[in-house]
Amino acid sequence: MLIVSSRSALLSVYYPQIFLILTSGSYLALSSVVALGANIICNKIPGLAPRQRALCQSRPDAIIVIGEGAQQGINECQYQFRYGRWNCSALGERTVFGQELRVGSREAAFTYSITAAGVAHSVTAACSQGNLSQCGCDREKQGYHDQEEGWKWGGCSANIKYGVEFSRRFVDAREIKKNARRLMNLHNNEAGRKILEEHMKLECKCHGVSGSCTTKTCWITLPKFREIGYILKERYSEAVQVEPVRASRLRQPSFLRLKEARGYQKPTDTDLVYLERSPNYCEEDMATGSTGTRGRLCNYTSPHTDGCNLMCCGRGHNTHQYTRVWQCNCKFQWCCFVKCNTCSEKSEVFTCK
Repeated sequence: MLIVSSRSALLSVYYPQIFLILTSGSYLALSSVVALGANIICNKIPGLAPRQRALCQSRPDAIIVIGEGAQQGINECQYQFRYGRWNCSALGERTVFGQELRVGSREAAFTYSITAAGVAHSVTAACSQGNLSQCGCDREKQGYHDQEEGWKWGGCSANIKYGVEFSRRFVDAREIKKNARRLMNLHNNEAGRKILEEHMKLECKCHGVSGSCTTKTCWITLPKFREIGYILKERYSEAVQVEPVRASRLRQPSFLRLKEARGYQKPTDTDLVYLERSPNYCEEDMATGSTGTRGRLCNYTSPHTDGCNLMCCGRGHNTHQYTRVWQCNCKFQWCCFVKCNTCSEKSEVFTCK
């Protein structure tokens, strides 16, 4: 069942027909989604590639979970880059599906990796919670005992293999063109999913008399997505520039190698890779995903990217002075009223010219 209060924003964007029905009631069963007509619903979602649309039509129950995962990736991107000139603000304005930075930069690399990881994370969580058909808890290790460590598998292990494979089927389906950018995007998609897989958590519960830990039952859980965001931000800082190597006959790019490296050295599976150097993001340019920094808040005393010198790209900044007034030092007087002083505080806010 889908609860209106928690998903109305998503439904209004991705499923306007469903949202109109939801506003007159409290719940909508997934069977009702199917009844509305998957073809109608999926054809109304902007930004889907043909194979994504086909997957939507075959699994209409999954498309909301996928949308939540993609939005989770965008939200994390905006958090990680909130103090930078490029702050992901242009992503997801129309739809979380199909967003793309045309320049093959480090920022594009991060965008693709965090979105692919977000979809895998969201689908895996939905499987564990019983919110998706055709998947559930991972039963692969169910019943396994480790006699030396004194624990056994049990509980509901997160089905990360299913989440990763579903993310691969949906997110990678956008990559149709046979060019270097396709190889870059696919590599970064896989890097995001690989890092999520590598940071799954082992949780255990003790069993025994009087709180002793004679035996333990253990299961695999998802990490907090913020943790994945921090790791991918580190990978962004260490991203490597690559160039395509073309097949001799078709002259189409067949794989990526490190640029200016000897031989055909390939990036590692968890490297983020980029083709082109990043623009400075000082001015608005939709082609690069830049909204510019005019009007952005900056820190007058900071020497880092959030400081006015760097954030404003040498254009200078405006200073805004504000005075906040409130009632303070309130005391109860006998009898019977409260007497307060009036306090005030002046503050300054700086914005880029």
